[in-house]
Amino acid sequence: MYCPVCSNEDTKVIDTRLATDGTAIRRRRECESCGHRFSTNEEIELLDVRVVKRDGNHETYSRDKIERGLKRGLEKRSHTEAAFRSLIHGIERDIQRETQGGEITSSQIGEIVMNRLKEFDQVAYIRFASVYRSFEDVKSFKKELDELKDGQ
Repeated sequence: MYCPVCSNEDTKVIDTRLATDGTAIRRRRECESCGHRFSTNEEIELLDVRVVKRDGNHETYSRDKIERGLKRGLEKRSHTEAAFRSLIHGIERDIQRETQGGEITSSQIGEIVMNRLKEFDQVAYIRFASVYRSFEDVKSFKKELDELKDGQ
């Protein structure tokens, strides 16, 4: 790991701690050249998961796509970075469980995201669902709101 101050490649780990949700490790490091201390986070990465799109094409799973969609839904909504990371990790654990033979459909991923988002932030859930489910009119939007309200 390179030092962010002097770019020296020799840094040592001073402390290692498991994140509260158990899906990441936080390491405290110190540069052996300049003495600068900094933290790094190590997270689980989904590898070799192929997403089958609606048109039948296949593509490699991308965490960035899910993060962008969630950030759009959560725009101007109150949440911490730690809570957001925990949401992403929960979604990825669900994706890993649902993956059959290294593949998962984009619609399965969409449902996983919506199920997690419904628990995380209901306004963001409605925003995401309105785009994902392509609400055609106010009636379909109201139906989704009524289902959300009845589920409480």
